Amino acid sequence: MPFLFGHHVTSSELNRRVGHLSQVAGVRMMELRDGAESGVRIADVRTGSGLRVHVSVDRGMDISMAEFKGMPLAWRSANGDVHPAFYDPKGLGWARSFAGGLMTGCGLTHLGAPCIDEGEELGLHGRLSNTPATNVSSATEWIGDRCVFRISGEVRETTLFGHNLLLRRTIETELGESIITFKDCVSNEGFTRSPLMMLYHINTGWPLVDEGTQLFLRAKGTNPRDAEAEKGLATARTMTSPQAEFKEQVFSHDLIANHDGYATVLLVNDRLGLGLFVRYRQKELPRFIQWKMMGEGTYVLGLEPANCSVQGRAKERERGTLQFLDPGEEREFHLHIGIIEGQQPIDRFRQEHQLS
Repeated sequence: MPFLFGHHVTSSELNRRVGHLSQVAGVRMMELRDGAESGVRIADVRTGSGLRVHVSVDRGMDISMAEFKGMPLAWRSANGDVHPAFYDPKGLGWARSFAGGLMTGCGLTHLGAPCIDEGEELGLHGRLSNTPATNVSSATEWIGDRCVFRISGEVRETTLFGHNLLLRRTIETELGESIITFKDCVSNEGFTRSPLMMLYHINTGWPLVDEGTQLFLRAKGTNPRDAEAEKGLATARTMTSPQAEFKEQVFSHDLIANHDGYATVLLVNDRLGLGLFVRYRQKELPRFIQWKMMGEGTYVLGLEPANCSVQGRAKERERGTLQFLDPGEEREFHLHIGIIEGQQPIDRFRQEHQLS
């Protein structure tokens, strides 16, 4: 039963108090109209708990803006929600249209560092985030005493004489709740074996990310990407204030899943009494990458579940760890991003998931 503004309410009780559900929550479709953002379709989602997110339909169904009770949750770049028509696929060109936001999808056949793989030139992080979705729909459904908001769409990555992958993405939230659920299914609708690389680039920012904010997780070990990350290994999970000329640090954590098969990480700002968690099925996304960028302006902590490393497709193939989809095969990915408010609920969550 939804909990709204200090009350548990049924559908009938809510109907007696509002003229329409949109008074407190719902999904509203809109379109951005200015500058490089012009033409980008947005699904504006409010759950009534204080959680509000924008699903960027024309950018691979990413989550761009996100806030809780008026407080921003995600770092946003100066680029904004750039229309895919401006996408630069070469080299580091992806960074010219990277909006940041709560979740940017990377993939589907390549992600990570630019490289040349079997003669194919591949740019940073792949095409997923710069591909518009089709067959987009939204729905509001009461299931017993639960009210579910659902946005669905399809994103296809294909090329003549090559791969043909289709991502069917469903994003769900619930009335009175503060959890976003991704239910993704990638299928190979072509006739050749295709690489499959998938990463959820979750970009938390100020004020959630601030001096003293901590990342809690349960891991067998942590590996720095390079010498720069090695310098910050001892303090990898504690955030600082913005630093001049900070160089990004990237860490790979070997997470331990719970009995339900889900790996969990939790970012906590004690001063705000606010936590953001990420939970996902580890068998689908066996890697977890932390992108720590404490620079001025670029002040962001990236939490990145993935099925591969971020060194690019050529390196993944060379190591023998590149995943593939055969013709007709499909792969599912399940991920949750949620907000926890209050020190006691945060402590209970940490204890339940054995996070330290």
